[in-house]
This record gives sequence, structure tokens and C-alpha cells, in this order.
Amino acid sequence: MNVEIFKGKKILLCVTGSIAAYKAVVLLRLLIKNGAEVKVIMTKAAIDFVSPLTFSTLSKNKTLIDLFDDETWANHVMLGRWADVMLIAPASCNTLAKMANGFCDNLLLATYLSATTPVLIAPAMDEEMWHHPATKKNIETLIQHGNKLLPVNDGELASGLHGEGRMAEPEEIINYLQNFFLSQLSLQGINALVTAGPTYEAIDPVRFIGNRSTGTMGVALAEELLARGANVYLILGPAEIKISDKIKTIKVSSAKEMYDAALQHLNKSHIIIMAAAVSDYTIEKPAEQKIKKENERLSLSLIKTKDILASAGKLKKQNQTLVGFALETNNEKENALKKLTKKNADLIVLNSLKDDGAGFGKTTNKIIIFDKKGHQYNFNKKAKKEIATDIINTIINYRNA
Repeated sequence: MNVEIFKGKKILLCVTGSIAAYKAVVLLRLLIKNGAEVKVIMTKAAIDFVSPLTFSTLSKNKTLIDLFDDETWANHVMLGRWADVMLIAPASCNTLAKMANGFCDNLLLATYLSATTPVLIAPAMDEEMWHHPATKKNIETLIQHGNKLLPVNDGELASGLHGEGRMAEPEEIINYLQNFFLSQLSLQGINALVTAGPTYEAIDPVRFIGNRSTGTMGVALAEELLARGANVYLILGPAEIKISDKIKTIKVSSAKEMYDAALQHLNKSHIIIMAAAVSDYTIEKPAEQKIKKENERLSLSLIKTKDILASAGKLKKQNQTLVGFALETNNEKENALKKLTKKNADLIVLNSLKDDGAGFGKTTNKIIIFDKKGHQYNFNKKAKKEIATDIINTIINYRNA
């Protein structure tokens, strides 16, 4: 174990009403022993299993239970910003359901809903509860919201039965946290450039041609790069999406604006991900005034836009990794591989509109990644935040090979 990784780390340990709460005591002891600073939040149901005094004594911080007490107000907003990670262990079935549905009736939930830090969840429940469709739906929602889920174990349960649902052991959670913190450092010193969203090509001052891209996938990639320690520049087309202020965001509208901004930052970028859905054509001569609805027909003269990915491929240096996206409706693999070669990219991420849950406007995606060394990587349908993790992992492995 790399003990140094925990030194100075601020961890908000949240304990819910589960018999597995006793494991949280051991977990807290290990975190403190390895140099972490820990504050503990307990739900009122958790008090029935472990005394708050135990956590206060071990953490040397007051155990937080209520939003208000006789003397103070627990600032849930600052708690969610103070921590490097919010770890909910154990996470009961009840708390998972409340988190997934935005309930806010205790300090833990108020902190979760206002947290800006990564959230890791270690579930604990009986097997039937774990496999219930409602729980599965809640888990899926929480993952889509960007939370990280630790796997449950298969073993003896509180009911006396044997099956899935046991909370991960404290040592397993420590290993998971170590890998999580190490992954955040894997791209330190790396400059990354991401394009995201659609482009709008003006017809006149009020109309445009564009596409249905929301920018969600590109922003998820930028966030994942940031989480790994990279210095991230995001060139974002017209998209209504919240961006971390730690990501240097350049907002553009047209394909030309995106092209100019990309070329300005290409030279100093080590990782270049072209995830934007850039218009292939633009209006040759946009009208200076709004076009009136007077004629039965309206003809638009379109001309090709500059190819950002191809230009990046021509300018690419040895220390740069260039990643493109291919959204295809037919001959998917053939077209993706052709694009990989023609644009001189290192990797190409293939989306097929034939796949359920893939494409524009979806919270999920399903991809295949091809690299120029002849490798193919298949991924199942997942939340876009998880797909972003898969893509960044593949890029890192490619660069380190």
C-alpha cells in the first residue's frame, strides 16, 4: 500500500443505518493511521448500531448528525467543499433511494446534494434488496449522476443468508481509495484539449443549421481529464451545460470559430480529443437581415467547413495523442477505420445510431475504440460519465504502451 497517498487527504466519512456500520469504525481507524483527516457524518438510524462517541474519539472531530443542534448549524455546503472525497460507507438501501431521488431530510443528504467533491458509495444490504428492480434503478441513477460505486461482496448477510450485498471490507475500501487518488495524479503536467457540443451555422441573424449534440460526452471527458490532474482546455459549442470553473472553457458558435480556437491551442496540448459534432457544411453567404417568409421555396448554398480533426492530424507531433469520434449509421467499423487512417488520428471512438442508448441527447452511450496499432476495445452501454472514464483509461494505456 502507498501510505503517502493518504497524507493530508480530507475524507468525509458518512455512515448510515446498517449493521455494517461497525466496519466504518475499522475503516476510520485505517484512514487516520495512514494520515488522512476525517470528519464523520452519521444518520440517526446509524446511531442504533455504533455510538457517535466512537467516531469522535477516533477522528478527533465532532461527529455530525443534525443540520441544527442547540448551539450550532452544520454547514453542509462547506462540508461538501472541504473534503477531497465524500465516502458513504455503509450506504443503506434507504439512503441510496433518497440520494437517487433528491430527498433532503438529514445532514448527510443535504451535504450530498450540495457536494462538489467526488462521491464514493459502498452499499450494504440483504441480497433481495440488492437485486430488487427499484434498487437497481436507484444505483443506475446514482452512477449517471457521476457517483462511483464500490462493488459489494458475496458472503454471509445479517439475515443469516448467504449472497450478494455485503459491504466491501475496510481493507478493500482503502485499496479502492488508494487507486482513486492515484488515478487523479496520472495526468499531472499534461495539457489536454477537448472540443464538445454542436456548431451553429448562421442562415441569417436569427436562424441557423446545426445538429442535436448536447455536449454531454465532451464535457464528461473534460471533467475526467481534470480529475486525473490534467490542465484542461474545453472548446464548447452552443450547449446549455454546467462546467467546472477549473476547466478553461472557450465558448464558440460556428465551425470556423471552433477551428480557429482549436488551432490556437493545438501546439501546446499533449492529449487532443475532438468530441464535438462540427457541422460539415456552412452557409456560403448568410443574410445580413432576417429572411422574410415571402417565397414558396428557399435555396441555401452550402460550402464545406474546415476539417478540425484532419488539420490536427497534419500538425500532430510525436508527443501528442489525437482522438477522434465517428458517429455512424451504416458500415460503422469500416467508416471508423477509414476515418482513423485518413485523419491521422491515434484513436477513434465509434458510436452507432443503431445501438440502443447511444447518440445525441442520451444520458448513456455505447462505444467501440480503435487505435492505429490495430487494437479494438468494446464497451457495453453505460452512463456517459463512465464511458468518459473508459475512454481516458484507454488513452492513458495507449500513451504508456
